[in-house]
Order: sequence, then structure tokens, then C-alpha cells
Amino acid sequence: MKPILREFPDRIESERLYIRPCMPGDGKTVHKAITHSKTELIEWLPFAKHDSTEDDTEAGIRKAYASFIEREDFRLHIYRKADDMFIGSTGLHRIDWDLPKFEIGYWIDTRHRKKGYMTEAVEALTAFAFDYYGANRVEIRCDPANENSRHIPEKLGFTLEGILRNSSLSADGLDLRDTCVYAKIAK
Repeated sequence: MKPILREFPDRIESERLYIRPCMPGDGKTVHKAITHSKTELIEWLPFAKHDSTEDDTEAGIRKAYASFIEREDFRLHIYRKADDMFIGSTGLHRIDWDLPKFEIGYWIDTRHRKKGYMTEAVEALTAFAFDYYGANRVEIRCDPANENSRHIPEKLGFTLEGILRNSSLSADGLDLRDTCVYAKIAK
């Protein structure tokens, strides 16, 4: 069966977490996490610079869910198993089904950072991409100055393949920024 036709499971589990597709109705919870984490997210993520409402967040989730159904992009939400607490978002992006290849992105509610949750989630999602979808390549891209984000692929054994110079704009859209490209490939 072609990878694109494989049903996405209800959840991906790790020791302390489960990851599931974003769903209509998640807007309120996600909006609270973004609002609480805005100060930390605004420097790195363009969506955080806007003062969005709960309805805006819900609309974004519904668009992401449509992309999920179309198999164009997999926006996923991360929950702590012990209490079903939403702790952040991740996903498989820039999908190339012909290879197959995925890029993992992520952000965490700052109330849950520095506990190893995001590293655990990214490790589980990376294994899932290789094992379930037969990925030949998984990438993580981030700003070289975002040390917290860089720490995750480095800890998980991704290879820094290069730094793309002046390849993106800062989250506020005012400055040119470089991009680190980390990757793991199928063995």
C-alpha cells in the first residue's frame, strides 16, 4: 500500500505522552497555551505575533484538519498521559510522499518546558515516520539562534547537514535569518 493511503492512527504514544491529530474543537485549549506562551513563541513563530482570538485559533485548527484529511500536512497535538493535559503541538510538514520525506515542527506551552516532553514527542514522531510511513528522510529546521529548538535534534542524533544563509525572514518579518537543516535518513 502506498504510504499516503495508510490510515493515520488515533494516537502515537510514548512513555509519558500521546500525540493525536488536531481536531475541530481544540481551539480553546490551544489558544490558552499560545496566549500563555506568547512571550517565548513570538521570537520564533510568525503565528504568535498576531493577537488572535479563540475563534481565530479554532479556524486555523479546522484548516489544519482539512489539510490532514487531504494528507498534505499533519498538524498534531501533544498531551500528557497522566492527566490529558495539552502541552504543545508538533507535526509532519512539507511532506513529499514520493520519497517519502517529512519535516517535523514543534512548539511547547511554556508551562511544560524543560521537562523533556518535546524531545520525547519528537523522538516518538520520528520513529513513527520511519516505521509507519517508511520515511527515507526526516528533517527538522530551525533558526540557529533558537538554542532550545536546536537542542532537540542534536540530542536525538539528527545530523546538522548545513545552515542555509538568509533563507527566511524573522518571525516579525523584518530581518533575514539563517536556517539550520537537521536530518535523519533511513538506515
